[in-house]
Amino acid sequence: MKQLHTRFRVLTLIVLGLLLVAGLYGVYSVNLYGRRWFSNSKNTRYQAAKNNVIAGDIIDRNGVVLATTNADGDRVYQNNLKARRAVVHLLGDRDGNVANGVDSFQANYLLGFETSLAERITSLFSNQTRRGDNVTLTVDSVLCTRIVNAFENGSGTKGKSGAAVVMNYKTGAVIALVSLPVFDPQDISESVKTDARHPFWNRALQSTLAPGSTFKIITTASALENLSGITDYTFNCTGATKVLDQYIHDYNMAQHGKISLERAFTVSCNNAFAQCALMLGDSALRKTAEDFGFNANFLFRDIVVENSVYPTTNRNLVEVAWSGAGQSQIAATPLHMCMVAAAVANDGVMMEPRLLLQVKSPAGVTRLRFSSKEYRRVVTEDIAKTLQSYMLNVVASGTGTAARVSGLTIAGKTGSAEASENGVNTTNAWFVGYIDDDSLPYACCILVEDGGGGGSVAAPIASMIFQYIKDNFATK
Repeated sequence: MKQLHTRFRVLTLIVLGLLLVAGLYGVYSVNLYGRRWFSNSKNTRYQAAKNNVIAGDIIDRNGVVLATTNADGDRVYQNNLKARRAVVHLLGDRDGNVANGVDSFQANYLLGFETSLAERITSLFSNQTRRGDNVTLTVDSVLCTRIVNAFENGSGTKGKSGAAVVMNYKTGAVIALVSLPVFDPQDISESVKTDARHPFWNRALQSTLAPGSTFKIITTASALENLSGITDYTFNCTGATKVLDQYIHDYNMAQHGKISLERAFTVSCNNAFAQCALMLGDSALRKTAEDFGFNANFLFRDIVVENSVYPTTNRNLVEVAWSGAGQSQIAATPLHMCMVAAAVANDGVMMEPRLLLQVKSPAGVTRLRFSSKEYRRVVTEDIAKTLQSYMLNVVASGTGTAARVSGLTIAGKTGSAEASENGVNTTNAWFVGYIDDDSLPYACCILVEDGGGGGSVAAPIASMIFQYIKDNFATK
């Protein structure tokens, strides 16, 4: 009988332990995934609130009202057509065509689910429709509009799809997030719905594409960490490096001859980085990529973003070699590549991207103020310093000179990533970079699909962005 009681107590403790674990996991899941579940279009509570609550305003960092609710209860956007088109992917649209825009992802604030019991009682007795909180973003909507104008009017970007992300590399505050093509959220025509370029797709957050030579930042970091004496090593670029039965080639079939790691980074030599990747081996390169966030499950507070991928299967020497140059099956979003450049600028510390500057109730109660959060350290400070010097060279005298701005010191890396769309070979243009100035700590990523060379097509848009920041943020 005593043995039976002992077994019963043990079983009871096990059951209680399992219940405790389940409860803790439930709390963890709600905190981690709650906003994603709540803003899902199939959530009946969310849909009911949209019909019974006056949604709060969405405001940019300069006080510009980006979205509001009119007297008829309709969600409306800025009067200026260009301005409201420029932020449509950031905000989303009232029909829910754009996934996870601020209007849906921050619905817990905008639809008043964070209001206290006292506030709800006051609203009930005042016989007024409950209002949601006003959300102020870190974003500069004028800069977003300038970026769209640059895409739509540039000789190498007009009519192209693409994306741009700009963030403060010390705090993680996102000041621009743009996807092309844009559309008018107040007049969604049938042509927009059937456009083969998929205008509803937020390319800044959802497009996972080969980052091309911008990934050489990560290959270089891995080499600096794992290959002793690599800074003194000499690669040989003949224009084509044979690996198994294939050849690694450079953009426009360039030949660089005897070349150091630093010089290979400056001129973006695929041959040298393919050789470097083979010296590293797949495991070491993958580990560094994962240190930078590849293969991680991105669960950020303010933004939903697709995970970036460093492949783990079907790896042979050809795939490893091309991985060194950011090809193979490597895939990343523009937001993540902006975070990569920002981490280098921030001495190896990657910040979580943040969009919420402030949340206030209709009565003026501040529910949330901006706070920054360190996501992870990706490299040592010493390695970051070396990467910084290499990226400075790229803009000073390498492939990224078109990103220069008079009076600013710019660092960056270009990319021209080979891709295939519907069986047609294309080259996507990339640029990642930052302002090397602690008083203007801003990094950016530009993607132009089917744009060609990153240095000639993407880098000029970065220059425009940095010029805008210089002119408008110097005293802020």
